[in-house]
Amino acid sequence: MPGRLCKTCRRPGIRGCKTMNFITNYKLERYILDTKWEDIPPQVQERARGCGIDLMTALILGSRGLQFQAGSRLAQQLYTDGDVPVVGSDKTYSFLGATVAMGHASNSFDIDDGHNMIKGHPGTSFVAGILAAGLEQNITYREYLTTLVIAYDVAVRTGLAIQNHYGFLHSTGTYGAVSTAAGVGRIFGLSKEELNNALSVADFHAPLTPVMRAVEYPSMNKDGVPFGALLGAMAVLETQAGTTGKTYTLELEEYQPLLDTLGQTYEIMNLYFKPFTCCRWAHQPIQAWLDMKKAEGISSEDIVKVTVHTFEAASRLSKIVPHRADEAQYNIAWPVAAALVHGDLGYKQVTEEALEDPAVLNMMQHLEFTVDPKMDAQFPEKRLAWIEVLLKDGRTLKSLPYAAPGEASDGVSLESICKKFLRITSAVIPQQTAQDILTLLQNAETMPIRDVVLQMNAAMQKS
Repeated sequence: MPGRLCKTCRRPGIRGCKTMNFITNYKLERYILDTKWEDIPPQVQERARGCGIDLMTALILGSRGLQFQAGSRLAQQLYTDGDVPVVGSDKTYSFLGATVAMGHASNSFDIDDGHNMIKGHPGTSFVAGILAAGLEQNITYREYLTTLVIAYDVAVRTGLAIQNHYGFLHSTGTYGAVSTAAGVGRIFGLSKEELNNALSVADFHAPLTPVMRAVEYPSMNKDGVPFGALLGAMAVLETQAGTTGKTYTLELEEYQPLLDTLGQTYEIMNLYFKPFTCCRWAHQPIQAWLDMKKAEGISSEDIVKVTVHTFEAASRLSKIVPHRADEAQYNIAWPVAAALVHGDLGYKQVTEEALEDPAVLNMMQHLEFTVDPKMDAQFPEKRLAWIEVLLKDGRTLKSLPYAAPGEASDGVSLESICKKFLRITSAVIPQQTAQDILTLLQNAETMPIRDVVLQMNAAMQKS
């Protein structure tokens, strides 16, 4: 841990028994509990509608994966006493069971939104708990969208504070525990004092989620989403049961400026949206190839070698030959090779069934990855990479530096999120079913959210 010594115990890396000044002014709690849909600016409401659809994309795709199967088995063992439905299943659970099941789905195929400055995925961090709570309480879809807006603000601000405070890259599950507690606490109608307690409990017990370990050794551990969601939900139930906690990171005096902008700047507007089912750090070379292929009229069969010039963190992504879907997603060699061969990177390119594709395995042998100091110097504000392609005819083609598509600066529209929904889900449900679900979500604001999910599930089961 860099930096400081505690003035009392003199241990390195501890902020200090007498130097930590916590301010409990309930500013965050009031924002969480008192914000109404009508308070939210129109462009933020529009983005919330898009996020609602994009998170359903992730949940539908995730419901077809092995991680969801594991989460469902666990929920069936421990949490079946309830009638809360989950996306993509005909089973029902208790509130915690639904949180566990959907927590294993939302990040399963790495197609969920992200935020550059916290280097993780805020939406997936809380959607399982918030959706489960909303289904149990049967709130309206509009109230669900309102809660999403609030939870994005809590997730991002918590992520910024925690990563700064500890000097360590805690990822999605860590701040997801706090943002889940925030959203669930709102839906369950906690008082500001109770919510303060729940946030404190969640912040204290939040999982470590050392994301760079998952980058280098990919597995279902990934971003730690299921455990963050479960702990955030548990923090609310613990509070209702009488457990007491005190202080959370955003109450530290030095992080009060992060709260001063609540209701003025909305972090939901600073998200990126992922077109490909893999780690964001592999998207730049994929998009560079797709554009080069189209412009030059070339194919994977013309390639001798592809060199990816990227930033240091991306170069640390696994390059192993994957044997599980998670190893294919948290990887840089497999996704790039699959996109080179197939011209896309979606569900069908990262399932277990796809991992013996001889053309992709062969293409992996023709890839090289190197750190470009200019690209690395701009990380994490920008995640840039470029490719150099040696062709069989002797030509060498070089792309410009690419940011991953779907950045916040790209002004991602609701229309483009809807197109992504249809493109991504078409691999697991018929196109007409996907269109029917999309139409439902676009017209769901005044509906009870339980009706929305049950109608979605019925449409998927019928198809």
